[in-house]
Amino acid sequence: MSDEEPPQPANLAAKVVTLCGSTRFQAEFAEASRRLTLEGWVVLGPGLFVLPDLDGYDWATDPDDLRGRLSRVHLQKVRMADEVYVVDPGGYVGESTRHEIAHAEAFGTPVRYLSRDTQP
Repeated sequence: MSDEEPPQPANLAAKVVTLCGSTRFQAEFAEASRRLTLEGWVVLGPGLFVLPDLDGYDWATDPDDLRGRLSRVHLQKVRMADEVYVVDPGGYVGESTRHEIAHAEAFGTPVRYLSRDTQP
């Protein structure tokens, strides 16, 4: 990905890319989003990087399955994508990310990895 690439002309439909990876890499997500946006992609990513502190909510038991709901929303973003971009510094891919990659592959969505990206 190069910052020198011109943005897509407005008359072309931009493609959608969904970012996947461990939310511990928030800075890397921000950089990937910036670069892909400059390339002309519509970038979708995690809605949250940390679970919110909800008054009286017990994340240990998660009685309303909010984690599950957030996961399902992200899988919808994967289904909406023309490409999935895995933010995997050092090649780290956790269980949730592996699930998202498998989901993308099941729909025939191309998957690209930050750790394998040869562009500057």
